[in-house]
Amino acid sequence: MTVPPLQEDERSAWSSFIASLCGVQLDASKGYLIESRLGALLRETQSGGWRELLQKIKADPTRQLQAKVISAITTNETSFFRDQAPFQLLRHKLLPELIDRRNRERIKPVPIRILSAACSTGQEVYTTAIVLKEVIGDLSGYDIRILGLDVSQEAIAAASYAHYTQLELTRGISPLQLSRYFEPAGSQWKVRDELRAMATFRQANLLEPIAIPGRFDIIFCRNVAIYFDEPNKIRLFKALGRLLAPEGALLIGSTESISGLCPEWEPQRYLRTLYYTKKR
Repeated sequence: MTVPPLQEDERSAWSSFIASLCGVQLDASKGYLIESRLGALLRETQSGGWRELLQKIKADPTRQLQAKVISAITTNETSFFRDQAPFQLLRHKLLPELIDRRNRERIKPVPIRILSAACSTGQEVYTTAIVLKEVIGDLSGYDIRILGLDVSQEAIAAASYAHYTQLELTRGISPLQLSRYFEPAGSQWKVRDELRAMATFRQANLLEPIAIPGRFDIIFCRNVAIYFDEPNKIRLFKALGRLLAPEGALLIGSTESISGLCPEWEPQRYLRTLYYTKKR
């Protein structure tokens, strides 16, 4: 079945629907994205066109079709140690300073709470776990919890499964890290239990209220806000501010900026990396 081209009125209707589902804004230049990512769903449902597919999705009482739309639109390119700078920041500044604060507070075991917002299929979460292990070494005196959130249930399932192909691992993982932190699992590689135990995953829409007990020392929210309009960017960063501990750090994408959006955030610089803290 050939996927029909998306007409302008159909693109507009789809863009509004997708924005209502997950906040992603697709302007007139992004019609190709709808065609390329949802063409398989159009064929799967044997829909006669884009209008019919949209009607089927809205009428589906199970919301399974909605979940497939969210997964197709929001699952983006990711890899282990994607963009080294944030993880150098984590390794050389944020974690040492956090551990020093905890030692002064004499809290045992040492609690560390990290959030990966829009975690996709888990690479950012497990990269963070690897950095923690390499910085700390013996984890027995620590209570580490890394929470991954994503709007796509399929992405969360893949992250929880923690199995990756050789190709996925060779993009960012060294041979030494592969042998230390992964084990063979058939034709794939599985994250070792010591790292997997640090991580939990939940399905969540970042533009809706998120009920999470406690606050996070470090929040990753990289390359997420670029898909939102300005009001939703403000909603997102205000919500993350409520989840961040008083001396915590927010890491966003290298091409993103909060300046001018949320005055409660203060930019900080470490080497060539920009991150944000909440103004006191």
